[in-house]
Order: sequence, then structure tokens, then C-alpha cells
Amino acid sequence: MRRARPGAGSTGPRGSAERALTSVAAGDAYEEETAGEAAEGSAEEGPRLWHVTLSVSGAEAPLAEVRRGLEQLAHDHPFLLTSRYAVDHAEIRYWEEARDLHDAAAVALRLWGEHRRTSQLPPWEIVGLEVIDRQTYHQRIAEGYGPLPATPVGVHPF
Repeated sequence: MRRARPGAGSTGPRGSAERALTSVAAGDAYEEETAGEAAEGSAEEGPRLWHVTLSVSGAEAPLAEVRRGLEQLAHDHPFLLTSRYAVDHAEIRYWEEARDLHDAAAVALRLWGEHRRTSQLPPWEIVGLEVIDRQTYHQRIAEGYGPLPATPVGVHPF
């Protein structure tokens, strides 16, 4: 599995320092279910794009430090589309390329904790996670509800 932005080609890793990501095992029941779907022809092949919104919250932190940490995270991981922040919470939105929702959610749930130290992020906890497929994201936008398109890209205050 690799991280990708929408429309990104099939390029290799962005640098030698980037760690490889691995899938989370879903278990025998899930494997049997997906095997049955594949036999019926309803399962899609290959990785898909998932729109991820990760919400974190905790004790107040200096606004400048929150911004600097999110900017460092975006610099280290250019897959991030946009981050919004305040002194006690933040929201990170990006596209994840993954085999299924389970893999996309597992990567998203590790993002904040694994990069808290290297990006010097506040010691906040994850309080929300939304992972939707590309089709659902575009359907919501077309119908005028759901997460607004992530523009402007970057790190911005709420």
C-alpha cells in the first residue's frame, strides 16, 4: 500500500527515508467474505482512493506550536491535503490509497501517534475519523453536503 494524492501517477517512494506501510490483517471471516464477493464479481481489484478526515483534540497548546507541528507533518508527508487547527483541536484531511476501508482506517488511526514526536505535535487524542470512498465523496459534493473540497490546500486556522 502506498500513499497518494488524487491524480498522482504510479511513482515510487518520495524518498529513501519514507517507511513502507503494511496492511492490517482483517481475519478469517473477512477473507472468506471477500473471496465470496470476488467469485460473484462484485469486488473491485487493486487499491482504491479513500478520503480521510482525522479529528484530534486535547489540552490547549500554543497556536504557533500547533501550526508549526502541522506544517512539519505536511512537509514530511506531502499526501496531506489540508489541516485546520485551533488551540485545542485540529482536523487533517487527505486522500489515502488502500485496498479497502479497513486498511485506510488503520493507517489513519496510526498517523497522529506515529508522527507526534517527529513533527512535535501536541499530545492530543484522536476523537473522530471519517473514511469514505472516492465515489461517495464526489456524490456528497455534487449533492451539496459532506466535506467541502479541501481548498485551499495547506495548514489553516479554523
